Amino acid sequence: MRRVIVDSAIYRDGRRTDGPADLSDALEQARAAGDAFLWIGLHEPTEQEFDHVSAEFDLHPLAVEDALKAHQRPKLEVYDDSLFVVLKPVLYEPESDRVSSGEVMVFMGDSFVVTVRHGEGAPLAAVRHRLEADPELLRHGPTAVLYAISDEVVDHYIEVAGELQVDLEELEADVFAPTGGKPGNTAERIYTAKRQVLEFRRASSPLATPMERLAAGTVPFVREEAKPFFRDVSDHLTRATEQVEGLDRLLSDVLSAHLAQMGVRQNDDMRKISAWAAMAAVPTMVAGIYGMNFDHMPELRWGWSYPVVILLMAGAVVGLYRLFKRRGWM
Repeated sequence: MRRVIVDSAIYRDGRRTDGPADLSDALEQARAAGDAFLWIGLHEPTEQEFDHVSAEFDLHPLAVEDALKAHQRPKLEVYDDSLFVVLKPVLYEPESDRVSSGEVMVFMGDSFVVTVRHGEGAPLAAVRHRLEADPELLRHGPTAVLYAISDEVVDHYIEVAGELQVDLEELEADVFAPTGGKPGNTAERIYTAKRQVLEFRRASSPLATPMERLAAGTVPFVREEAKPFFRDVSDHLTRATEQVEGLDRLLSDVLSAHLAQMGVRQNDDMRKISAWAAMAAVPTMVAGIYGMNFDHMPELRWGWSYPVVILLMAGAVVGLYRLFKRRGWM
């Protein structure tokens, strides 16, 4: 069990204190103190490992099932004895320009917080250290933990959106470059960026409703004075969501522009091919006529026939070249 418990501590009056190793004793101690709460952090527990925790804190079976299976949408569920919140942190990988998401489940109840983390994109250790350095905030109990986690996740959304914005600017520069970039590579990069934005939207967009409910102050186990803090988180989430939706629209525009440019280039290529074919057709036709084995042909035995025909073919080709050049086909 100690393998999946990342950290466990009792917080009283905003200060960390060492509690009993047994979860039941630690929870009883926190409840007996009145102004204390127990915070347990778990990382990817198995069903057997989580059974003990869920039994000690009397967690709802449906919430426990969601916490174990992961791959949940961000949401907020209220049960009789606890509050269950799912958040999806996102992580930007600069080496591959990819966005990956993790999951953080938060159980809140009478004098306890249980956090369950899946994946790597969930910086809960940093959140705990930041809270422990701010006793005034931590005095608000489990509500402060939920706020700090939500704030950290949403603030990271804005950072990742900024990284995606840089990638989009590079794509735009490539698409509108004079050479147009490598056609196949550019299209692949655009579709890859679209997938990253979709992964981002799956994490951020569904979180809007839970944040609005928390900001309204109508959720049990959340203190009334926390409304302004969750409103701030909700505002930041709206900013991140609008930014990623703008990125999605811009990527669609970039893709349309790229496809339009590809069509224009193909038309230019076809015109050039047609022009060269037309210029090659004239000497081919003349040579074909004079290559026929007939005795009675105009100027067939004239001494100047060969150079005259060559000059005629050259003049026709030069004339066609100048015509196509003026019309922009060459």
